[in-house]
Amino acid sequence: MFKNRLAKVYKHLSKQAKRMGVTCYRIYDHDLPEFPFCIEVYQDKVYVAEYHRRHRMEEDIHQNWLIKCVAVISEILQTGNENIFLKTRQRKQGRQGQYQKVDSAKEEFEVIENGLKFFVNLTDYLDTGLFLDHRTTRQMVREQCNEKKVLNLFAYTGSFSVYAASGNAAAVTTVDLSNTYLAWAERNMKLNGFTDETKFKLVRADVKQYLKTIPSASFDLIVMDPPTFSNSQRMEDILDIQRDHPGLINDCLRALSAEGKLYFSTNFTKFVLNKELIKSSEIKDITKVTTPFDFVGRLNRWCYLIKNN
Repeated sequence: MFKNRLAKVYKHLSKQAKRMGVTCYRIYDHDLPEFPFCIEVYQDKVYVAEYHRRHRMEEDIHQNWLIKCVAVISEILQTGNENIFLKTRQRKQGRQGQYQKVDSAKEEFEVIENGLKFFVNLTDYLDTGLFLDHRTTRQMVREQCNEKKVLNLFAYTGSFSVYAASGNAAAVTTVDLSNTYLAWAERNMKLNGFTDETKFKLVRADVKQYLKTIPSASFDLIVMDPPTFSNSQRMEDILDIQRDHPGLINDCLRALSAEGKLYFSTNFTKFVLNKELIKSSEIKDITKVTTPFDFVGRLNRWCYLIKNN
């Protein structure tokens, strides 16, 4: 059952990826309840995450089952076991789990997306360093950055910043609370030749507090992709995106120029945008148009374009 499903989706998606010149894409995401995997291709390597569940199998039986599943993945994707990287994903409070290494081996390498280079890591962290579901959104941002001052909030490894810089942005400010991810973002910027520290700034800060310090009309375009919830000890307050999004968005709108734009996204599946509390009359749901081909029908995030007016 798993083999048949994987063969079908891989045949379909790999053809689309090849036609579009995409080398990093998702091919399977919990398609069958009995096989709770997320499977992504990163050029010649394969990332396999088994979602944590109460499978009620004894450890040796589960390991044998897992070995057979990996063998199926290896066969269908025609790749050796040495290029398959296996993880177990489980819910963690807030974003803190992302910052913690999950094993000691390090497997970092370069990938290319839309002509830009990024470091990904398939072994050390819960996430790989490149959120594939925002591939289309990143390209959209790049096309609108010419001579614009750009702010990237909750920046993670700075992929939006790289795209903005490549789109000839006048300046790019990258903000995250994690030193680990800011250093990663800096390496991604330098990997693409964006080394001017006066033009491309990295800021370690709690975004909720940082937004309060920005003078009005400081930026022309802002990208904000916050976690659903965070109670990091490094923050002054807990972040709950359903509760806090109107305040965060309004602070962004104040920091935008008169014709400025905010790209806001969240992966909180039960998210409801509170338009009544947002000080903008032009809010557009762009979730569908920013959904890449490999996430159609399986995307659990929202994306909005909010204009300052």
